[in-house]
Amino acid sequence: MAFRISPAATAGALALACVAAPSARADFPDAVASIKRSVVAIGTVSPTRNPRFRFLGTGFVAGNGNQVVTNAHVIGMTDLAEDERLVMALPGVGRVTARPVVKEAVDLDHDLAVLRFEGPPMPALRLGDSSTVRDGQDVAVTGFPLGSSVGLTPVTHKGIVSAIAPVGQPVASARQLDGAILRRLATGGYSVLQLDIVTYPGNSGSPLFDAASGEVVGVPNLGFDTGGRESAVSAPSGISYAIPAAFVKALIAP
Repeated sequence: MAFRISPAATAGALALACVAAPSARADFPDAVASIKRSVVAIGTVSPTRNPRFRFLGTGFVAGNGNQVVTNAHVIGMTDLAEDERLVMALPGVGRVTARPVVKEAVDLDHDLAVLRFEGPPMPALRLGDSSTVRDGQDVAVTGFPLGSSVGLTPVTHKGIVSAIAPVGQPVASARQLDGAILRRLATGGYSVLQLDIVTYPGNSGSPLFDAASGEVVGVPNLGFDTGGRESAVSAPSGISYAIPAAFVKALIAP
């Protein structure tokens, strides 16, 4: 897979107008097509590494069109080497364009992060009202479930919201209390969207969107899954969770 870093001022192929998500009248295939234009792969690039690009997770463009939302753990799981840069990779055929990104805001309590890139904006997805999400609502996730192992092609999985569940679940023993659980308990707990959708490690940071309107209502986080860690590529769970979009709005607001 070949990569080139696109200079911010010469990304002509990416000079896309910053547009809103599809209207409520759009059918599901139209919604998916629109969502895919705003989904990016988050990773790092190093000129001395083979392959040069290392995939970390999924992200999506929101806000002013120059902001990318992902999970905090996606960008926090690695220390950058001296010749390594954090980038977002744009799906394509053959050569894949990568644009440098920097951290703009991080919310460890809700495992969210906002990145920023310079140059021409991209289509920004509209954030919906996650407080109105209901059990049984049709939703979908678009991201890179298996990373770059099969190519950077956005994949969509559809399902329903199966429950609005509290994230501060009790544990059987104090030995099970790790840093992430302690942070969630310290915030007093909050509710997450439990999904009847099969997700994989690479889906972390993907947009969870309403199947009818295309509005983003959450961000999947496999760290809340029953296994507790993103390790179940060979045996993914049919239950996954997403952080409500309300926390994204609070982080991305000026």
